[in-house]
Amino acid sequence: MGSPSGPPFDPDDPDRERRERDTEPIPRIDPDDGPGYGAGPGLGDGPSLSDDVGYGAGPGYAGEGRSGRAWIRDPEAGYQPPQISEDELAGLRADAAGTAPRRVLPLEDEPSSLVARYLFPTERYRGEWKRHWIHLSTPIIVGIAATFVLGYLSGFLAGRDVGALTTVAVLLWFAVMGWVAWRVADWWYDRFILTNKRVMVVNGIITRRVAMMPLVRVTDMKYEQTPTGRALNYGTFVLESAGQEQALREIKNLPNPNELYLRVVEEMYEPQAVEARLGKEADEAKADDGA
Repeated sequence: MGSPSGPPFDPDDPDRERRERDTEPIPRIDPDDGPGYGAGPGLGDGPSLSDDVGYGAGPGYAGEGRSGRAWIRDPEAGYQPPQISEDELAGLRADAAGTAPRRVLPLEDEPSSLVARYLFPTERYRGEWKRHWIHLSTPIIVGIAATFVLGYLSGFLAGRDVGALTTVAVLLWFAVMGWVAWRVADWWYDRFILTNKRVMVVNGIITRRVAMMPLVRVTDMKYEQTPTGRALNYGTFVLESAGQEQALREIKNLPNPNELYLRVVEEMYEPQAVEARLGKEADEAKADDGA
């Protein structure tokens, strides 16, 4: 075996003590150790040489951590957390007009009987929404116009003593109002559904249609609002998928599009946060019931 490299040991060497001191390993101290971090053999009374330390004058050493935020290490006061300015907190507080930051709508507990039949047992229900009432604008306008026109026409024909034409006008009015009632019923049974696995649209009275898209296949999602939609708070959702043919792509006239958009995006990208919030709300509800 070869001998280790380096000069031979000389007890009378005047530089031996300096070389041993220079090659001594530098201790690394955890900043969470508190004010007593300087105690112990070999640590001395100086500052810790951690990655987050900067140096200045005096007993407290000022610097910046990995986050770039200034903090203070004081041997007497211990570790000082970073100070957050009021400007940084302004976005989390209500403004001068009392308007608080927008949050997602509260989650519903149970699906309706109309929706529950389309959910499989391991699927977690998040909510269901009927389309905005603007979806009924066309049948409502037609019904009102038919009432005025056919009412005036039937009165005019009754004065002319034309009974057959009057009966036709009345029957025509009943047909129009029947069509309006059908559209209202179709609107009532038309639901947009969100779960932790997919989005669905269920509609139809006699012939039921169920369209769905898994959340994992949604590659892009946006919502559009016209000036009227912004005023009345409704919009159109557009879902893009990696597949060529899509059973569900455009959903028109959904209410509260901004809050609904946040709900779907949170379910896509932060499902753990949704589960945690649901668990917390469930625990609070149980605590209230127990009290």
